[in-house]
Amino acid sequence: MPVAIGRRELIAALGSAAAWPLAARAQQPERVRRIAVLMNVAAADPEGQAQVAAFLQALQQLDWSEGRNVRIDTRWGENDVERDRRYATELLAFAPDVILASGTLSVAAVRRVTRTSPIVFAGVSDPVGAGLVDTLARPGGNVTGFMIFEYSLSGKWLELLKEIAPRVSRTAVLRDSANPAGIAQFAAIQAVAQSLGVELRPVDTHDAGDIERSIASFARAANGGLIVTPSASVSAHHDLIVMLAARYKLPAVYSSHPMVIGGGLICYGPDIADQFRQAAGYVDRILKGEKPADLPVQAPTKYELVVNLKTAKSLGLTLPPTVLARADEVIE
Repeated sequence: MPVAIGRRELIAALGSAAAWPLAARAQQPERVRRIAVLMNVAAADPEGQAQVAAFLQALQQLDWSEGRNVRIDTRWGENDVERDRRYATELLAFAPDVILASGTLSVAAVRRVTRTSPIVFAGVSDPVGAGLVDTLARPGGNVTGFMIFEYSLSGKWLELLKEIAPRVSRTAVLRDSANPAGIAQFAAIQAVAQSLGVELRPVDTHDAGDIERSIASFARAANGGLIVTPSASVSAHHDLIVMLAARYKLPAVYSSHPMVIGGGLICYGPDIADQFRQAAGYVDRILKGEKPADLPVQAPTKYELVVNLKTAKSLGLTLPPTVLARADEVIE
């Protein structure tokens, strides 16, 4: 026999049935977004690990938490073209919502695989010259990010070299001649060289043997110094370059913090970890619906000066108090 149900019970039952889908929807797990990361250094590189850590920390502050609403796949390209290409293809197979890439080679490798997936970069020297974006203000495609420095910085490296080693009258500029940034960096240094009374000599950094022969030849005359501009090839040979500067007693200015930690004399350049923190902000905005084409490429806002007093002593240099007072870090 049918069971009679009262009006109140019917209303309660209907209310419960209506509320159930709402409760079920409320309990649905949050959508997990996917971020691919292609670094241009080795996984064991402490600076690279610090940069990724800065990125992840900034993401957390923006309420993106791995395992809850985001999954991050990381590969380490080591500035190797073939490895970068392989990892770029591998990462794109995961169908990431956005890709973070560090260094020009890594970004170029990802861009060869996709012209639609959003890419945010950090640590790129010349994104326009490398063909990664149309202009800094209007990137125009699927790529945007944070460039490593403005070219005016390059002239400051020579000014700094003269400040710490006033007797320097000849300077070898180590640069990648195949990279548009290497040409522009040398031009910016050249623009101030005459006023500082310094003769410049470009040294290409593609081949370790050529680097060693060029620096040995350069060091035969007195009053020499080095400026080591940033590039993938410099990163690949950084231990050799620091060793040669020490062997031939050449004061050298670098753009990279790790080279000073590894025994280089002094560096002045952007805080790359800070660029990764800012990159997290762009990734957040893209995950929330903005497009790379609408996010301008940004120049560094934070620079750091690091000096190695042990290396200065081995070169017979006494660093001026003005330099030490400006230093963000002093290695003793």
